[in-house]
Order: sequence, then C-alpha cells, then structure tokens
Amino acid sequence: MITNVSFADDSRVCDNRVMNKRNYLDLIREAKVYDVAIESPLEHAKNLSAKLGNNILLKREDLQPVFSFKLRGAYNKIASIDDSDLVNGVICSSAGNHAQGVALAARKRGVRAVVVMPVTTPSIKVDAVRTLGAEVVLRGDAYDDAYAHARILEARESLIFIHPFDDPAVIAGQGTIGAEILKQAKSGIDAIFVPIGGGGLIAGIAACIKLQRPEIRIIGVEPDDSAAMRDSLAAGEPVSLEHVGIFADGVAVRRVGDETFRLCQEYVDEIVTVNTDQCCAAIRDIFEDTRSIVEPAGGLAVAGAKKYIAENALHDKTLVTINCGANVNFDRLRHIAERAAIGDQTEMLIAVEIPEQPGSFRHFCEVLGRRGITEFNYRYTDAKQAHIFVGIQLSDHRESDKLLAELTAANFPVVDLSDNEMAKLHVRHMVGGRSAEVQNERLFRFEFPERPGALLDFLNAIGTDWNITLFHYRNHGSDHGRVLAGIDVPQAETEELEQHLSKLGYAHWEESGNPAYAIFLS
Repeated sequence: MITNVSFADDSRVCDNRVMNKRNYLDLIREAKVYDVAIESPLEHAKNLSAKLGNNILLKREDLQPVFSFKLRGAYNKIASIDDSDLVNGVICSSAGNHAQGVALAARKRGVRAVVVMPVTTPSIKVDAVRTLGAEVVLRGDAYDDAYAHARILEARESLIFIHPFDDPAVIAGQGTIGAEILKQAKSGIDAIFVPIGGGGLIAGIAACIKLQRPEIRIIGVEPDDSAAMRDSLAAGEPVSLEHVGIFADGVAVRRVGDETFRLCQEYVDEIVTVNTDQCCAAIRDIFEDTRSIVEPAGGLAVAGAKKYIAENALHDKTLVTINCGANVNFDRLRHIAERAAIGDQTEMLIAVEIPEQPGSFRHFCEVLGRRGITEFNYRYTDAKQAHIFVGIQLSDHRESDKLLAELTAANFPVVDLSDNEMAKLHVRHMVGGRSAEVQNERLFRFEFPERPGALLDFLNAIGTDWNITLFHYRNHGSDHGRVLAGIDVPQAETEELEQHLSKLGYAHWEESGNPAYAIFLS
C-alpha cells in the first residue's frame, strides 16, 4: 500500500461528476499494485536540470520488474477479478509492455495467461513474455490483427480480456504513480509531463493529481505522427488516425479509449507533440543522467518538457517527467544515436553545391572554420559542379542560421536537410546514385511490417509492370522496415500506378518533389 499520501476528502456529492471524482481517488488508493510493482524513485536529473535552467525530476518507471509502468494497471485489473471468473485465465493483445505486465500479473495470481502478439513483434519481446509463463499466440502483421484474434479467443475459450488502457481498474493502477509523486516530491511541482498512447497512464495520473493539487499542470506528450489524443480533444470526441508513426511503438495507438478521453478532457491542461529527433535527443539526455537507456516512448516526457521549456521560456520551475519504459531492442540504438544530435540541435545536415575545381573543397572547409564535420558524402557528377551531403557539429541551436548565412555569403548554395525525413533515413546513404538514362522516375517512401520474407513480399506486391530504378532499404530493429523506391513510369501510366499503390496496403508517401532527391539522386 501507498503510505503517507493524503487523499482529498471531497464531501460534495451533488452530481455524478463529483461522484466519479471520488470514485477514482478511492480506486487509486485501494489499487493492489505493490504485490508486483515497486514504488519507483523520483530522481533529480542533475545534468538536464543545469542544461535547461529548471529542476527536472525523472519518475523512474523504467526500473519496474518488467521495465515499464504497465504491470501496475494489468495487475490491479487481474487482482480485482473474482477467483470464480478466472478459472479459464486471462487474455490480452499487445506487442510489448502490456503483454509483459499481464504475464507477470497472471503468474503472480496463479492463473493462465494468453498473449496475442503480431507476427512482426521482435523476438526479444516474445521471449520475455514466454519467460514470464504466458502462452504466446502470433497472429497478423499489426496490433489490430492481434486484437481481433484475441477477441475471438476470448469468446471461444471463456477468457477474461485485459484491456491495455480503457478500463477503470487499469487507469487506477497507473494512477498510483501520481500518488507516489505527491508523496516523493520535496518541493512544489509546477507541471508533470506524461507520455500518451491510449491514455491510461495520463488519465490515471491526471485524475490523482488534479483532484488533490489542481494547480499542478498536467501536460501530455505525443509523437507528432501519432497524436491520437491531441486530435481527439480538438474534435471533441475520440477519432481514429489513418496512420500512426512507428518509431515510438509503445504509444503507437490509432484510437484512444473512451474513458481515457473523458478523463483527459477534464483533467489534462495541454498536449505537446515532438518528433523522432527530439525523442532521440531526450533518450540521450536520460542516459547522461542515469546511465540507463529508455525506449522511444520512455523518452517522450523529457522531449516534451524540453520543447515546452524552450517555447515558454521557463526558468526555475520544478517539472516531473515520466520515464515510462525501457524495453528497447539493441538494434535500434544505432538509429537513436544517429538522430539524437539533430534532435538536440547540436548537429545539422546540409546539402551544398561547390564548384568542381581545385581548391573549392578547401575553401568550403575554411568557411566552416573550427566546426566539427560528423559526416561527408560526395561523388563526382560532372566537370562543372559537385553536390556534397555534410553533417556539422553545432555549439547550440542558434549557430545553424549563422552557418547558413556564412555559406551563402561565400557563394556556396546550401539547403538545410535537418528536418528532411527522407534525407535522414535514406539519402545520406545514397549520395552519388544518379542515372542519366532514367526519364520518367517517380520516388516513393514505404513502410511495411517486418517478418521473415517481408522484403520479398513487398517486391512481389510492387509487381513487375514497372521498372524499379532506385531502391534503398533500412531496418532499425523495429517491427517495420523502410524502403525508398524509384519507379520508372511513362506519363500515360501514371493513373494506373497510383491505383496499384493504393491497393498495396503499405503506408507510402511520394517524394518526387523532395529537394534532397533533386540534389543528389535525380
């Protein structure tokens, strides 16, 4: 049990809304989470606090037995079910942290657990769930497929479905984090930054905090390509995203819960969105303070706090960030490290045109001065000019504008590619790949589920009606692969190609107008 935590005794019971408030405080106070969870520490981030000019506190849910907060809600839900209803066991659908939470909670309760996971789930996560004693069923390429199959098994085998977020018992279990924060904070808290996926974590924390300390701001953080809660709040009702980003897979949810939406509508003050680079920079910040590596979702809160501080010019405030998990595949670390400096604005990527003549490269380096070069890509193109792709170290974010001005003044045409996703994912590895013989090339970026044979399946889906003129594939240890493909399409067949691509079922974007393509590849 949580000790020394004061819960406000709101005696106003005149309407259902107040009763709901009292009910959530009671649910959180009575939550049975500490059979499996620890009271995670609230740590002062010394380096990050000095860097940002504010007191940054890290709520270390990455230190839980399954390296995520998810076991709180899962166990509280399973603990609330009568023995007679658990005869056949429990079931859930998940690609990661919720699966481990349910597996551990079921083992503690001594009941059967079935976990349905997408076929694309990395083996490290599948093995972790099996190690905890759960039966793993692999089905489908994405979470929606696994969820649908779990619901079929639920009915067929009379299992109890444990929802990952849209359940009051699950929300209350996550809400115990809020109670711990109020107990542990040694000074006044100005704001708490909470990652949002389906909304269970922020709904529980927000209800706990706002009903006792309404002056504390609750700020949600979402990836800018998976902002389901932000869009739902703007619409006034839960909405479904057509596409969710794949980097922060722990919060990649198409639709938030009905109950979590209701609570967020009432208790969440605002939502901040961050991009992949900002998230990677936050992961590095956390590592430098703790020597621990969180997963992308685990870095969201720090990334949001950094952005919020910069946009609102905050100083000397006490800000809590929730490090929600640390289940990251080792293979993903190279991608995180590659993008962290750009996210922290201590590195920029540029495309520069230089004359193809003796001394031009030296002159370019003289303009750079003592700045460090992190990456340099070049290939001879013709006798008149050359295009180079360069990564440059910066002392701070203000230096980028200064550098661009210096290069322009020195008559070096330059394009900033630091925010160009295609350039960062693909083009930096392909500089010099040109062909004068391709006349009708169109460029597309694809994402497809990773599994054995996935690349062959993708190529078969593309078909053989058109010639593939360019191809670059990258996998970062996640459950989706990324492809950049050039397709030679006669003008008369444009409509036919577009109809074909729309039927593929793969998320895709045309990049034919991307400046990085024009500079280096077309």
